[in-house]
Amino acid sequence: MLKSIARYWNKPSRAAYLFLAPSFLVLLVFTVVPLLGTFAISFTDLNIFFTNNNIVGLDNFMRIFSDERAINSLIHTLYFTILETPLQIIVGLFAAVVLSKNTKFNRFCRSTFYIPVICSLTSIAIIFSMLLDPNVGAIPYLFSQLGLPIPQFFRDPTLAMPTVAIMTVWKNFGVTMTILLTAIQGISPSLYESAEMDGATSRQQFFNITLPQIVPSLGFCILTNLIGSMQVFDQVYVATAGGPQFKTETAVQYIYSRGFTAPYELGYASALSSILFVIIAVIAISTNLYMTRKERQMK
Repeated sequence: MLKSIARYWNKPSRAAYLFLAPSFLVLLVFTVVPLLGTFAISFTDLNIFFTNNNIVGLDNFMRIFSDERAINSLIHTLYFTILETPLQIIVGLFAAVVLSKNTKFNRFCRSTFYIPVICSLTSIAIIFSMLLDPNVGAIPYLFSQLGLPIPQFFRDPTLAMPTVAIMTVWKNFGVTMTILLTAIQGISPSLYESAEMDGATSRQQFFNITLPQIVPSLGFCILTNLIGSMQVFDQVYVATAGGPQFKTETAVQYIYSRGFTAPYELGYASALSSILFVIIAVIAISTNLYMTRKERQMK
């Protein structure tokens, strides 16, 4: 019996499922089941104490359209995404191009730029809050010493979200840099040698060789950054708590506030989560299709 089972799974095409099974199990338990549960709860008025369990149908979803804070939180999330994603891609790509040669100085810079990635986003948000505090912060003090007006970085409704976006880029661009750096180093040197023989400038080599060759990696970075930006929570919650005047309140933060603070409307929070999931799915699928088409055009 055991021999027959071993013989059955001994084929590579079948044995692969055994290696994939743990990952599929984790995905099922921690992603698929909670996702289905969220969709189910969104049709109820369940609270965090499970004292209510009435089916309300589409009432929670209809309520979203009349909830000004919910709509504004989605707008703020999109605004953050528009600010953060292009900036992180540009900074990461620039760093990858500049540090592509394997010199000791470049290797040191790569390690230095990657350090913020392994740090806690919560601790970084706290540090930035202290550095930018208009009363005790080092950067506002520098502004005052130069005779410049002191910006209210996290307290100004106009500056708060751009400041959060810049802080996020500083923290995460090391990942983008590393991925794009690997792609750049995988390009055949003969392509650049041929371009130099033809008299191509560094700018022409970048746009005609480097950029087309790293489109797959670039698409991956854009896609993952978009998904991550749409789920922004930690840095906003710690640095601004959604203020000032709810100008930095994002969709995930509003979902948290509705579900896990009074009045603990878990059903409504689940409906908001479902809407956010659909928006992220549409953006991710559209971006993936666009980058796939671009990749085919580059071949």
